[in-house]
Amino acid sequence: MESYLLDWANLLLRWVHVITAIAWVGSSFYFVFLDSSLTPPVDEDLKRQGVSGELWAVHGGGFYHPVKFLGAPPQLPAHLHWFYWESYSTWLSGFSLFTVSYLWSAGTYLIDKSVMDWSASAAIATALAFLAVFWLAYDGICRYFGQRKGGDAIVGALVLLLVALASWLACHWFAGRAAFLLVGAMIATSMSANVFFWIIPGQRTVVADIQAGRPVDPIHGQRGKQRSVHNTYFTLPVLFAMLSGHYSFTYSHPQNWLVLVLMMFAGAAIRQFFVLRHGFKLGRNRHPWRYALTGLTLIGATVVWLSPDPVPAATATKSGATQAIESGATGSISYKTIQAVLEQRCYLCHGAQVQMKSVRLDSPQGVKQHAQAIYQQSVVSRVMPMNNATAITEPERALIKIWFESGAATN
Repeated sequence: MESYLLDWANLLLRWVHVITAIAWVGSSFYFVFLDSSLTPPVDEDLKRQGVSGELWAVHGGGFYHPVKFLGAPPQLPAHLHWFYWESYSTWLSGFSLFTVSYLWSAGTYLIDKSVMDWSASAAIATALAFLAVFWLAYDGICRYFGQRKGGDAIVGALVLLLVALASWLACHWFAGRAAFLLVGAMIATSMSANVFFWIIPGQRTVVADIQAGRPVDPIHGQRGKQRSVHNTYFTLPVLFAMLSGHYSFTYSHPQNWLVLVLMMFAGAAIRQFFVLRHGFKLGRNRHPWRYALTGLTLIGATVVWLSPDPVPAATATKSGATQAIESGATGSISYKTIQAVLEQRCYLCHGAQVQMKSVRLDSPQGVKQHAQAIYQQSVVSRVMPMNNATAITEPERALIKIWFESGAATN
Protein backbone atom coordinates (compact mmCIF):
# COMPACT_ATOMS: atom_id res chain seq x y z
CA MET A 1 0.00 0.00 0.00
CA GLU A 2 2.83 2.42 0.82
CA SER A 3 4.36 1.92 -2.62
CA TYR A 4 0.97 2.48 -4.25
CA LEU A 5 0.36 5.72 -2.33
CA LEU A 6 3.88 6.94 -3.07
CA ASP A 7 3.27 6.35 -6.78
CA TRP A 8 0.12 8.49 -6.61
CA ALA A 9 1.94 11.20 -4.68
CA ASN A 10 4.75 11.11 -7.25
CA LEU A 11 2.32 11.38 -10.16
CA LEU A 12 0.22 14.20 -8.71
CA LEU A 13 3.22 16.21 -7.50
CA ARG A 14 4.93 15.78 -10.85
CA TRP A 15 1.77 16.99 -12.59
CA VAL A 16 1.52 20.08 -10.36
CA HIS A 17 5.26 20.72 -10.70
CA VAL A 18 5.13 20.67 -14.51
CA ILE A 19 2.06 22.94 -14.59
CA THR A 20 3.58 25.54 -12.27
CA ALA A 21 6.97 25.33 -13.99
CA ILE A 22 5.32 26.03 -17.34
CA ALA A 23 3.65 29.10 -15.82
CA TRP A 24 6.90 30.35 -14.28
CA VAL A 25 9.15 29.68 -17.26
CA GLY A 26 6.52 31.01 -19.64
CA SER A 27 6.19 34.32 -17.84
CA SER A 28 9.98 34.60 -17.50
CA PHE A 29 10.51 33.99 -21.22
CA TYR A 30 7.75 36.44 -22.10
CA PHE A 31 9.16 39.32 -20.05
CA VAL A 32 12.69 38.74 -21.37
CA PHE A 33 11.23 38.89 -24.88
CA LEU A 34 9.21 41.99 -23.95
CA ASP A 35 12.23 43.88 -22.57
CA SER A 36 14.27 42.97 -25.64
CA SER A 37 11.51 44.02 -28.04
CA LEU A 38 10.48 47.38 -26.61
CA THR A 39 10.94 50.44 -28.81
CA PRO A 40 10.84 54.14 -27.78
CA PRO A 41 7.25 55.42 -27.62
CA VAL A 42 5.90 57.45 -30.51
CA ASP A 43 2.96 59.04 -28.73
CA GLU A 44 3.90 62.29 -26.99
CA ASP A 45 1.49 61.64 -24.16
CA LEU A 46 3.29 58.36 -23.35
CA LYS A 47 6.60 60.22 -23.33
CA ARG A 48 5.24 62.77 -20.86
CA GLN A 49 4.11 59.95 -18.58
CA GLY A 50 7.65 58.59 -18.45
CA VAL A 51 7.18 55.60 -20.72
CA SER A 52 10.56 54.34 -21.93
CA GLY A 53 9.40 51.58 -24.28
CA GLU A 54 6.34 50.07 -25.91
CA LEU A 55 5.35 47.05 -27.95
CA TRP A 56 2.46 46.48 -30.27
CA ALA A 57 1.48 42.81 -30.59
CA VAL A 58 -1.35 40.70 -31.90
CA HIS A 59 -2.35 37.40 -30.30
CA GLY A 60 -5.47 35.29 -30.10
CA GLY A 61 -7.51 37.66 -32.26
CA GLY A 62 -6.72 40.77 -30.19
CA PHE A 63 -4.22 43.62 -30.21
CA TYR A 64 -2.04 44.38 -27.18
CA HIS A 65 -0.03 47.45 -26.27
CA PRO A 66 2.20 46.90 -23.22
CA VAL A 67 4.40 49.81 -22.12
CA LYS A 68 7.31 50.08 -19.67
CA PHE A 69 7.97 53.11 -17.46
CA LEU A 70 11.53 54.30 -17.05
CA GLY A 71 10.96 54.97 -13.35
CA ALA A 72 7.74 55.17 -11.42
CA PRO A 73 4.40 55.57 -13.26
CA PRO A 74 2.39 58.75 -12.61
CA GLN A 75 0.11 56.76 -10.32
CA LEU A 76 -0.39 53.16 -9.32
CA PRO A 77 -3.56 51.36 -10.41
CA ALA A 78 -5.99 49.85 -7.93
CA HIS A 79 -4.99 46.37 -9.07
CA LEU A 80 -1.31 45.57 -9.57
CA HIS A 81 -0.44 42.01 -10.63
CA TRP A 82 2.58 40.41 -8.97
CA PHE A 83 4.52 37.55 -10.52
CA TYR A 84 5.76 35.37 -7.69
CA TRP A 85 3.35 32.53 -6.93
CA GLU A 86 4.47 30.76 -10.11
CA SER A 87 8.00 30.63 -8.70
CA TYR A 88 7.04 29.64 -5.16
CA SER A 89 4.58 26.97 -6.34
CA THR A 90 7.18 25.48 -8.66
CA TRP A 91 9.76 25.23 -5.89
CA LEU A 92 7.35 23.88 -3.30
CA SER A 93 5.98 21.20 -5.63
CA GLY A 94 9.49 20.37 -6.86
CA PHE A 95 10.89 19.99 -3.35
CA SER A 96 7.91 17.84 -2.35
CA LEU A 97 8.48 15.66 -5.42
CA PHE A 98 12.20 15.38 -4.59
CA THR A 99 11.28 14.32 -1.07
CA VAL A 100 8.84 11.65 -2.22
CA SER A 101 10.99 10.38 -5.08
CA TYR A 102 14.47 10.48 -3.53
CA LEU A 103 14.66 11.45 0.14
CA TRP A 104 11.88 9.09 1.26
CA SER A 105 13.78 6.10 -0.16
CA ALA A 106 17.29 7.53 0.05
CA GLY A 107 18.90 4.12 0.44
CA THR A 108 17.51 3.10 -2.95
CA TYR A 109 17.48 6.27 -5.04
CA LEU A 110 19.95 8.69 -3.48
CA ILE A 111 22.77 6.33 -2.56
CA ASP A 112 24.93 4.25 -4.87
CA LYS A 113 27.30 2.29 -2.64
CA SER A 114 29.76 1.87 -5.48
CA VAL A 115 30.08 5.68 -5.51
CA MET A 116 29.78 6.49 -1.79
CA ASP A 117 28.88 4.02 0.95
CA TRP A 118 27.22 6.12 3.62
CA SER A 119 24.08 6.25 5.71
CA ALA A 120 20.75 7.48 4.41
CA SER A 121 20.63 10.27 7.02
CA ALA A 122 24.07 11.57 5.99
CA ALA A 123 23.14 11.49 2.32
CA ILE A 124 19.87 13.34 2.96
CA ALA A 125 21.57 16.00 5.08
CA THR A 126 24.24 16.52 2.42
CA ALA A 127 21.66 16.74 -0.36
CA LEU A 128 19.74 19.42 1.53
CA ALA A 129 23.00 21.24 2.22
CA PHE A 130 23.62 21.41 -1.54
CA LEU A 131 20.50 23.52 -1.95
CA ALA A 132 21.43 25.98 0.81
CA VAL A 133 25.20 26.21 0.27
CA PHE A 134 24.92 26.82 -3.47
CA TRP A 135 22.43 29.65 -2.88
CA LEU A 136 24.66 31.27 -0.27
CA ALA A 137 27.74 31.03 -2.49
CA TYR A 138 25.90 32.29 -5.59
CA ASP A 139 24.26 35.12 -3.65
CA GLY A 140 27.64 36.12 -2.20
CA ILE A 141 29.15 36.27 -5.68
CA CYS A 142 26.32 38.50 -6.89
CA ARG A 143 26.54 40.79 -3.87
CA TYR A 144 30.31 41.24 -4.13
CA PHE A 145 30.81 41.45 -7.90
CA GLY A 146 27.35 42.18 -9.30
CA GLN A 147 27.46 45.98 -9.11
CA ARG A 148 31.08 46.39 -10.17
CA LYS A 149 32.29 47.43 -13.60
CA GLY A 150 32.38 44.31 -15.78
CA GLY A 151 30.62 42.51 -12.94
CA ASP A 152 28.27 40.51 -15.17
CA ALA A 153 31.15 38.70 -16.86
CA ILE A 154 32.86 38.01 -13.51
CA VAL A 155 29.63 36.72 -11.98
CA GLY A 156 29.00 34.50 -15.01
CA ALA A 157 32.48 32.97 -14.87
CA LEU A 158 32.38 32.37 -11.12
CA VAL A 159 28.89 30.86 -11.24
CA LEU A 160 30.03 28.51 -14.01
CA LEU A 161 32.94 27.36 -11.83
CA LEU A 162 30.59 26.97 -8.87
CA VAL A 163 28.17 24.84 -10.89
CA ALA A 164 31.05 22.70 -12.21
CA LEU A 165 32.35 22.12 -8.67
CA ALA A 166 28.90 21.26 -7.37
CA SER A 167 28.35 18.86 -10.29
CA TRP A 168 31.66 17.13 -9.62
CA LEU A 169 30.88 16.73 -5.92
CA ALA A 170 27.31 15.54 -6.51
CA CYS A 171 28.40 12.92 -9.05
CA HIS A 172 31.12 11.65 -6.70
CA TRP A 173 28.83 11.46 -3.67
CA PHE A 174 25.40 10.40 -4.97
CA ALA A 175 23.90 7.97 -7.46
CA GLY A 176 24.28 9.42 -10.96
CA ARG A 177 20.58 9.93 -11.59
CA ALA A 178 20.10 11.58 -8.20
CA ALA A 179 23.21 13.74 -8.70
CA PHE A 180 21.89 15.19 -11.96
CA LEU A 181 18.51 15.96 -10.42
CA LEU A 182 20.12 17.40 -7.29
CA VAL A 183 22.21 19.84 -9.32
CA GLY A 184 19.08 20.92 -11.18
CA ALA A 185 17.20 21.35 -7.89
CA MET A 186 20.13 23.29 -6.48
CA ILE A 187 20.04 25.83 -9.31
CA ALA A 188 16.23 25.97 -9.28
CA THR A 189 16.32 26.72 -5.55
CA SER A 190 18.55 29.72 -6.25
CA MET A 191 16.16 30.86 -8.97
CA SER A 192 13.23 30.85 -6.56
CA ALA A 193 15.39 32.41 -3.83
CA ASN A 194 16.21 35.25 -6.24
CA VAL A 195 12.49 35.94 -6.49
CA PHE A 196 11.88 35.59 -2.75
CA PHE A 197 14.87 37.51 -1.37
CA TRP A 198 15.58 40.09 -4.06
CA ILE A 199 13.06 40.61 -6.84
CA ILE A 200 9.83 40.77 -4.85
CA PRO A 201 11.24 42.68 -1.83
CA GLY A 202 12.76 45.25 -4.18
CA GLN A 203 9.47 45.67 -5.99
CA ARG A 204 7.59 46.02 -2.70
CA THR A 205 10.01 48.76 -1.61
CA VAL A 206 9.46 50.62 -4.88
CA VAL A 207 5.67 50.38 -4.55
CA ALA A 208 5.82 51.56 -0.93
CA ASP A 209 7.99 54.55 -1.93
CA ILE A 210 5.59 55.50 -4.72
CA GLN A 211 2.57 55.30 -2.42
CA ALA A 212 4.35 57.39 0.21
CA GLY A 213 5.50 59.97 -2.31
CA ARG A 214 9.18 59.25 -1.68
CA PRO A 215 11.84 59.22 -4.43
CA VAL A 216 12.35 55.77 -5.92
CA ASP A 217 15.87 54.37 -5.66
CA PRO A 218 16.67 52.76 -9.05
CA ILE A 219 18.99 50.22 -7.39
CA HIS A 220 16.01 48.01 -6.55
CA GLY A 221 15.03 47.74 -10.18
CA GLN A 222 18.62 47.13 -11.24
CA ARG A 223 19.13 44.32 -8.75
CA GLY A 224 15.80 42.75 -9.56
CA LYS A 225 16.55 42.88 -13.27
CA GLN A 226 19.98 41.33 -12.75
CA ARG A 227 18.59 38.38 -10.79
CA SER A 228 15.76 37.96 -13.29
CA VAL A 229 18.28 37.75 -16.14
CA HIS A 230 20.25 35.14 -14.20
CA ASN A 231 17.07 33.12 -13.82
CA THR A 232 16.41 33.06 -17.54
CA TYR A 233 19.91 31.69 -18.22
CA PHE A 234 19.45 29.05 -15.52
CA THR A 235 16.22 27.79 -17.06
CA LEU A 236 17.46 25.49 -19.86
CA PRO A 237 20.27 23.97 -17.75
CA VAL A 238 17.75 23.13 -15.03
CA LEU A 239 15.35 21.57 -17.52
CA PHE A 240 18.13 19.36 -18.92
CA ALA A 241 19.14 18.22 -15.43
CA MET A 242 15.53 17.31 -14.65
CA LEU A 243 14.87 15.46 -17.91
CA SER A 244 18.17 13.57 -18.02
CA GLY A 245 16.97 11.15 -15.34
CA HIS A 246 15.07 9.32 -18.09
CA TYR A 247 18.25 8.68 -20.10
CA SER A 248 20.80 6.56 -18.28
CA PHE A 249 23.52 7.00 -20.92
CA THR A 250 24.05 10.52 -19.52
CA TYR A 251 24.27 9.98 -15.78
CA SER A 252 25.83 6.49 -15.91
CA HIS A 253 28.92 7.65 -17.82
CA PRO A 254 32.22 7.50 -15.86
CA GLN A 255 32.63 11.27 -16.41
CA ASN A 256 28.96 12.04 -15.80
CA TRP A 257 29.72 15.33 -14.03
CA LEU A 258 31.39 16.65 -17.17
CA VAL A 259 28.46 15.49 -19.31
CA LEU A 260 26.15 17.48 -17.04
CA VAL A 261 28.30 20.63 -17.12
CA LEU A 262 28.70 20.55 -20.92
CA MET A 263 25.00 20.08 -21.56
CA MET A 264 24.00 22.79 -19.08
CA PHE A 265 26.50 25.22 -20.61
CA ALA A 266 25.10 24.38 -24.04
CA GLY A 267 21.61 25.17 -22.75
CA ALA A 268 22.73 28.54 -21.37
CA ALA A 269 24.43 29.40 -24.69
CA ILE A 270 21.28 28.54 -26.64
CA ARG A 271 19.22 30.65 -24.25
CA GLN A 272 21.60 33.56 -24.91
CA PHE A 273 20.86 33.20 -28.60
CA PHE A 274 17.13 33.58 -28.04
CA VAL A 275 17.60 36.51 -25.66
CA LEU A 276 19.72 38.47 -28.14
CA ARG A 277 17.85 37.64 -31.33
CA HIS A 278 15.06 40.06 -30.41
CA GLY A 279 17.59 42.90 -30.09
CA PHE A 280 19.15 41.88 -33.41
CA LYS A 281 15.80 42.28 -35.16
CA LEU A 282 15.70 45.87 -33.90
CA GLY A 283 19.32 46.59 -34.86
CA ARG A 284 20.61 46.75 -31.29
CA ASN A 285 23.23 44.01 -31.47
CA ARG A 286 24.94 41.64 -33.86
CA HIS A 287 23.30 38.41 -34.92
CA PRO A 288 23.77 35.98 -32.01
CA TRP A 289 24.31 32.92 -34.19
CA ARG A 290 27.65 32.29 -32.45
CA TYR A 291 25.86 31.37 -29.23
CA ALA A 292 23.52 28.97 -30.98
CA LEU A 293 26.47 27.42 -32.81
CA THR A 294 28.39 27.07 -29.54
CA GLY A 295 25.48 25.31 -27.87
CA LEU A 296 24.78 22.99 -30.79
CA THR A 297 28.47 22.18 -31.19
CA LEU A 298 28.75 21.22 -27.53
CA ILE A 299 25.67 19.02 -27.80
CA GLY A 300 26.99 17.38 -30.98
CA ALA A 301 30.41 16.80 -29.42
CA THR A 302 28.79 15.24 -26.35
CA VAL A 303 26.66 12.95 -28.53
CA VAL A 304 29.79 11.74 -30.33
CA TRP A 305 31.73 11.40 -27.06
CA LEU A 306 29.06 9.25 -25.41
CA SER A 307 28.36 7.05 -28.43
CA PRO A 308 29.13 3.37 -27.78
CA ASP A 309 31.99 1.71 -29.60
CA PRO A 310 30.76 -0.08 -32.72
CA VAL A 311 30.78 -3.85 -32.37
CA PRO A 312 30.34 -6.20 -35.35
CA ALA A 313 26.98 -7.97 -35.23
CA ALA A 314 28.53 -11.42 -35.29
CA THR A 315 30.81 -10.58 -32.38
CA ALA A 316 27.97 -9.14 -30.35
CA THR A 317 25.83 -12.25 -30.89
CA LYS A 318 28.66 -14.55 -29.97
CA SER A 319 29.48 -12.53 -26.86
CA GLY A 320 25.87 -12.54 -25.65
CA ALA A 321 25.50 -16.27 -26.29
CA THR A 322 28.83 -17.02 -24.60
CA GLN A 323 27.84 -15.06 -21.51
CA ALA A 324 24.49 -16.82 -21.36
CA ILE A 325 26.14 -20.25 -21.64
CA GLU A 326 28.59 -19.28 -18.89
CA SER A 327 25.64 -18.63 -16.58
CA GLY A 328 24.18 -22.08 -17.30
CA ALA A 329 21.82 -21.53 -20.21
CA THR A 330 21.81 -23.26 -23.56
CA GLY A 331 19.52 -22.52 -26.47
CA SER A 332 16.29 -20.70 -25.60
CA ILE A 333 15.91 -19.44 -22.05
CA SER A 334 13.19 -21.05 -19.97
CA TYR A 335 11.03 -19.26 -17.41
CA LYS A 336 12.62 -21.32 -14.65
CA THR A 337 16.06 -20.02 -15.63
CA ILE A 338 14.97 -16.39 -15.82
CA GLN A 339 12.99 -16.76 -12.58
CA ALA A 340 16.21 -17.55 -10.74
CA VAL A 341 17.69 -14.24 -11.93
CA LEU A 342 14.55 -12.28 -11.04
CA GLU A 343 14.38 -13.89 -7.61
CA GLN A 344 17.93 -12.86 -6.79
CA ARG A 345 17.98 -9.42 -8.41
CA CYS A 346 14.40 -8.14 -8.60
CA TYR A 347 12.19 -9.64 -5.87
CA LEU A 348 13.66 -7.32 -3.24
CA CYS A 349 11.72 -4.41 -4.76
CA HIS A 350 9.15 -6.27 -6.88
CA GLY A 351 8.20 -9.30 -4.83
CA ALA A 352 5.65 -10.37 -2.21
CA GLN A 353 6.84 -7.93 0.47
CA VAL A 354 7.42 -4.81 -1.65
CA GLN A 355 5.93 -3.81 -5.01
CA MET A 356 7.68 -0.59 -6.00
CA LYS A 357 5.86 1.24 -8.79
CA SER A 358 3.10 -1.37 -8.25
CA VAL A 359 5.18 -3.89 -10.22
CA ARG A 360 5.32 -7.50 -8.97
CA LEU A 361 7.58 -10.03 -10.71
CA ASP A 362 7.30 -13.12 -8.50
CA SER A 363 4.71 -14.88 -10.66
CA PRO A 364 4.50 -15.96 -14.32
CA GLN A 365 1.53 -13.60 -14.80
CA GLY A 366 3.48 -10.62 -13.46
CA VAL A 367 6.54 -11.42 -15.56
CA LYS A 368 4.39 -11.81 -18.68
CA GLN A 369 2.66 -8.49 -18.02
CA HIS A 370 5.95 -6.62 -17.50
CA ALA A 371 8.22 -8.53 -19.90
CA GLN A 372 8.78 -5.49 -22.13
CA ALA A 373 9.62 -3.32 -19.12
CA ILE A 374 11.99 -5.95 -17.71
CA TYR A 375 13.90 -5.99 -20.98
CA GLN A 376 13.81 -2.22 -21.44
CA GLN A 377 14.89 -1.34 -17.91
CA SER A 378 17.52 -4.03 -17.31
CA VAL A 379 19.02 -4.49 -20.79
CA VAL A 380 18.37 -1.44 -22.96
CA SER A 381 18.49 1.49 -20.52
CA ARG A 382 20.21 -0.52 -17.74
CA VAL A 383 18.43 1.61 -15.15
CA MET A 384 17.37 -1.43 -13.12
CA PRO A 385 18.19 -2.63 -10.58
CA MET A 386 18.33 0.93 -9.26
CA ASN A 387 22.01 1.84 -8.82
CA ASN A 388 22.56 -1.93 -9.30
CA ALA A 389 21.78 -2.38 -5.61
CA THR A 390 21.35 -6.15 -6.05
CA ALA A 391 24.54 -6.51 -8.13
CA ILE A 392 23.11 -7.97 -11.32
CA THR A 393 25.89 -9.31 -13.55
CA GLU A 394 26.49 -8.84 -17.26
CA PRO A 395 25.83 -12.55 -17.98
CA GLU A 396 22.48 -12.17 -16.22
CA ARG A 397 21.58 -9.14 -18.32
CA ALA A 398 22.52 -11.21 -21.37
CA LEU A 399 20.20 -13.98 -20.16
CA ILE A 400 17.30 -11.51 -19.94
CA LYS A 401 18.11 -10.27 -23.45
CA ILE A 402 18.09 -13.76 -24.98
CA TRP A 403 14.98 -14.74 -22.99
CA PHE A 404 13.02 -11.71 -24.19
CA GLU A 405 14.16 -11.89 -27.81
CA SER A 406 13.35 -15.60 -27.98
CA GLY A 407 9.74 -15.06 -26.94
CA ALA A 408 9.80 -14.23 -23.22
CA ALA A 409 8.60 -17.65 -22.08
CA THR A 410 6.58 -17.78 -18.84
CA ASN A 411 5.89 -21.52 -18.69
